[in-house]
Amino acid sequence: MNTPKLLETVLDKLEKWLTALVAYLPNLVLAILVFMVFLFFARFVERFSKKQLINVHLDETISRFLSRLIFLGIMVGGLMLALSILNLTGTVTSILAGLGILGLALGFAFQDTAANFMSGIYITFQQPYAIGDVIETHDGIMGNVVDVNLRVTKVKTFDGPMVYVPNRFLFQENFINYTEAGRRRIRIDCGVSYGEDLELVERVALEAVSDVPGKIEGEDVSLFWKGFGDSSIDFSVNIWLEYTRENRAYIVAKNQAIKNIKKAFDEHGITIPFPIRTLDFGIKGGEKFSEQLTNAQVSFRNKSD
Repeated sequence: MNTPKLLETVLDKLEKWLTALVAYLPNLVLAILVFMVFLFFARFVERFSKKQLINVHLDETISRFLSRLIFLGIMVGGLMLALSILNLTGTVTSILAGLGILGLALGFAFQDTAANFMSGIYITFQQPYAIGDVIETHDGIMGNVVDVNLRVTKVKTFDGPMVYVPNRFLFQENFINYTEAGRRRIRIDCGVSYGEDLELVERVALEAVSDVPGKIEGEDVSLFWKGFGDSSIDFSVNIWLEYTRENRAYIVAKNQAIKNIKKAFDEHGITIPFPIRTLDFGIKGGEKFSEQLTNAQVSFRNKSD
C-alpha cells in the first residue's frame, strides 16, 4: 500500500469517528449532566438524611452509615441511567458481572477487612457498647470508647495512648463493658492479726467506708471473712458504686475507702499485720548453726591470742 492511499484510509477513518462523535455528542453531554445532577442530589440527600436521623435520636454512627448507604444507592442509580442514555446497556451488564467477580476475588483477598466491616455493621445496630463506655478487651486493653466506625473501635486507655481495635475481635471474642450496668463493685482485701476481736473489726470497717464518694444510696456495704492466712485473718469489703459514662469515680472511691479503713483501725488499735518469716539455718555439714557460731568465736579468740 502506497503512502497516499494509506493517508486516505486514515483520514476516512478519522472522518467516520468524528461523524460518530458529533452524532453521539448530545447523548454524552446529557449523560454527564444526568450523572452530575445525581451526584449533587445524592450529597444533598446524604446530609439531609443524616441530620434527620440524628434529630430522631438515632445513634450518630448508625445515622452516618445509613446516610452513606442512601448516597451510594442514588449514585448507582445515576450511573445506570447515564449508561443507558449512552446506549451501553450491554456494558452495564458486563460491568455488573465484572463487579461480581471482582467482589468475590476481593472477598477472598481481604477476608479480615470484610469481617471487620460486617462486625462493624452488627456493632453499629446492636450497640453492645457505645461512645463513652469503659470496656476491656479479651487481651487486656481497657479504656474509654471514643469512636466506633465500620472497621475499628478507638479506645483511649487510662494511660493516654489510643488503641485501634479491629471490630471483628470485639464481635468474635468476649469483652467486658463496665458502664452498661451503671454500677460497679469495689472489693478491698485486708487482714487483721489473730488477736483482734472480729466483731469489732467488722463494725469498724463497715463504718469507715459507709460514706465513700459515689456509693449507691440504699446499697449496704458487705464484709466477708475469707479465711485464715499465714499471719492474719483475711477479709474482703465490698462497696457498690454508681458507674456510668458521666460518673466514673472508681479509683477515687477505692483510694478513699483504703485510707478510711487504715485510719479507723489505727484509732481503735486494730493491727494489720505484715507477713512474718522465720529463718531456719538448719544444719550445714552435719553441724548446727549454733555450734558453728561457737567454733567461730573460739577460733577468733585463738587467733587474737
